[in-house]
Order: sequence, then structure tokens, then C-alpha cells
Amino acid sequence: MNTAEKYLRPEVIHQVARLDLRAKFIVQGFLSGLHASPFHGFSVEFSEHRKYVPGDDLKDIDWNVYAKTGRYYVKKYRAETNMTGYLVMDLSQSMGYTYRQELTKFEYGICLAAALGYLMVHQQDPVGLVTFDTQIRTVVPPKSKRSQIGTLLSVLSNLQPTGTTDIAHALTQLATLAKGKSLIMLFSDLLTDPEPVIQSLYRLRHAGHEVILFHILDEAEVHFPFQGRIEFEDVESKEKLEVDARGIRDDYLAGVEEFRALYKRECGLANVDFVSMDTSIGFDKALLEYLIQRQRRFA
Repeated sequence: MNTAEKYLRPEVIHQVARLDLRAKFIVQGFLSGLHASPFHGFSVEFSEHRKYVPGDDLKDIDWNVYAKTGRYYVKKYRAETNMTGYLVMDLSQSMGYTYRQELTKFEYGICLAAALGYLMVHQQDPVGLVTFDTQIRTVVPPKSKRSQIGTLLSVLSNLQPTGTTDIAHALTQLATLAKGKSLIMLFSDLLTDPEPVIQSLYRLRHAGHEVILFHILDEAEVHFPFQGRIEFEDVESKEKLEVDARGIRDDYLAGVEEFRALYKRECGLANVDFVSMDTSIGFDKALLEYLIQRQRRFA
């Protein structure tokens, strides 16, 4: 069933709609307008006030607040408090792999993206879509209209993972594309040299963007359930290698653990949310656990 509907299951949306992806932004001050204004009665037209800084337009100063507090505050429009999100999908051919699960890594990522896209529109936050391989291929500009869900699902359901990838280059392009402080939600198996990717994540954070990295691996890539002699084929280079599964299992699992630990450590230092997932866990369960954990962490 290759339809948009399979990527946005009603039972998932029923649960996701109760959560708030903006929890972290609230405490960091980007979305303080979500809370009731401390200056009740002055202006219902504005979502919040912030302190005046040199360069602000003097006509935006709220003189009523100045009369009340003796301090200069600027009216901040609702548009300034919205969180703009970008769903960023890796189109590398390796994302199309599955060993025995119903969903490939790519379809798993699409399910996550569809649910998160719905959540952002549900919160009236603009969300867009960016796809990439060696460079950015598709851009759906961020919007908060309800019709955006249909647009996102239409594009997502027609995507195909093909070819090689250059995550770092694509993220560099994205940094110039994203306006203001945005929420970058990246879906990838990260099967490439980690150093350039990590550097690009640091650059996104330095530019003020919030980043959530969903690292998606197939359950076979995580647990290595193979036995005997087996031939592996690189889906991108087509290079083949025959190995004794039992003989390399321990070294392989240690390598995967080290790979994940590297990203977890570096993302922690960069203040990037690193969410490690494998396709043996239902995408709805994995996503809900992460969102609930995020809420608790920044409540």
C-alpha cells in the first residue's frame, strides 16, 4: 500500500495531537508568547512583549507598559513567536533497506515526518519539507495552513530513495535556506563519514537553529541476526562482500555501538537532540516516547 494514508494513521495522530513539540522553545524564550502575557489588558493584538534593544523601531514601544513599569518594552507580533519547522529527508538508497520489517528505513522516516508535520500544523506552526541526496532536491516552503498536511503527504508518499548522499553539503545548503531560528528535523541512517555531518550540525546550532536528529537504522543493522556465511551488497556502490556472520558479529555490534555513541556524545555537546531508532520498534511508539521525554525534560 503506497498511499499517503498509511503514513498518517489515525491512532497515531490521536496520541500525537496531545503533545507539544514546542516545549523546549518555551523555556528557551523563543515562544514565550504561548504563555499568557504578563501585561494583561494592554493589547490582545500582540502575543507578548520583549525588552527594547537598540535598533528596534520606536513606534513599536508599548508606552502603556513603560508607564506601568518604567521600562521600555516592544510589542512582539504573533508571527515572531511561531516556530518554523523543516522536515529534512535523506534520499540515499541505503534508506530503502529492510531485512524483514514491514517498513524500510525510508518509510519509517516518512511516517515520523508525517506525524511531526501534523503536530506542527496542529499547533499552528509553519512546517515545510526538504529532501536531499548529494544536494537538496525538493523544497516545500513552510506553511501553517491545514492544507499543508495534504501537500506534505502528497510529496512524502511519492518520494523514492535513490543514489548516494552528502548530508553535510545538504545541511550547509539548508542553513542558507532556513529563515530565522527554525526547528530542523533530520531523518537519516547517517551511513556516511560522521565528521562532516557533525560539523554541519554545529553550524546549524551556531546559526541559532534547533535540531532534532532522528537516526534510523533497520533492526538487522542494529541486532545483526545473520547466521553462517552470507553475502552483503552495498546498495549504493553495489560492492559485494561474503563473510562469516558469526565470526564478525561481535566486532560489528561493537562498531555500531561506537558509531551511535559518537553521535550521541557530539550531539550532546552541540545541544542537538539525538534520537536513536530502529525499525523493530513501531514508529508511533518510538515517536511518542521521545515527545513525552522531551516534554518532561523541558517542562
